[in-house]
Amino acid sequence: MVAGYVVMRVALLAQWLRVARSSPAHRTTALTYVAFVAVAQVGWVLAAIAHLALGPMLLAAAVLYLVELGGPVVAELRGAGTPWHPHHIAERYSLLTIIALGEGVIGTVAAVEPIIGQQGWASDAIMVVAGGTVLTFGLWWVYFSVPFGEILHAAGRSGWVSFVFGYGHIPLFAAIAAVGAGLHVAAYVVEGEAHVGFPVAVQAVAIPVGVFLVALFAIYALLVRRVDALHVALLAGVVAVLVLAVALSRGGLSFGASVAILAVTPAVVVVGYEMAGHRHAAEHVASLRARG
Repeated sequence: MVAGYVVMRVALLAQWLRVARSSPAHRTTALTYVAFVAVAQVGWVLAAIAHLALGPMLLAAAVLYLVELGGPVVAELRGAGTPWHPHHIAERYSLLTIIALGEGVIGTVAAVEPIIGQQGWASDAIMVVAGGTVLTFGLWWVYFSVPFGEILHAAGRSGWVSFVFGYGHIPLFAAIAAVGAGLHVAAYVVEGEAHVGFPVAVQAVAIPVGVFLVALFAIYALLVRRVDALHVALLAGVVAVLVLAVALSRGGLSFGASVAILAVTPAVVVVGYEMAGHRHAAEHVASLRARG
């Protein structure tokens, strides 16, 4: 993993050095990025070579994460900042979202393959693959229902907007990865390789789905500078369905039925947004434009 990041970071350093050379106005910002990226990557390489125990590794990771996440703040505030195009940035982050969702599906299918090889298409294996796929497309639909390009364009290019959008996606991406990990746990439970039961697997999927939706609407609320009552109602509905799925699985509901409930959870938001949410978004964008 560290080696893969070295390959990407070398190219990234080269690009920031090009900026420093080509744009005197952004030289300070670019060189600050270079310093933070280089220090962080050297730190990860040293941590990987050292083969630290879990405790020291977590401490080292915490320090390195602070360097990683603090670098852009220092760079943007110290220099002239970097110019960015709202729709381009929204498209870049949406592609990262698709990649993260795709990795979850691929990982789930890979985890289920041994089950299919040994047991054939057992009902639980089918539900993990089908439920995971439906859930993934549901999360995809929810994310792309929010017109982030229009919102960013109307909100302006201030540091506040860029930090809210950029840093707000970190828990969102983490939640997507955790959904995939939860589906992986479910596959291992079906295979009989896990030390937990189906209720824990259901919970491992339900929690990150809730975090994903909370993070998504939190980013929205901060960008448009208001809390939409419709979003609150939709999140309440989602939480209710997720809690129901976990409670029923603990009460003895079959794993397949529990996964089916989880799979349709995003539909609560999708239906609400398709019926009224898009009109709310259009009003919020118009309000941002009116405020300048």
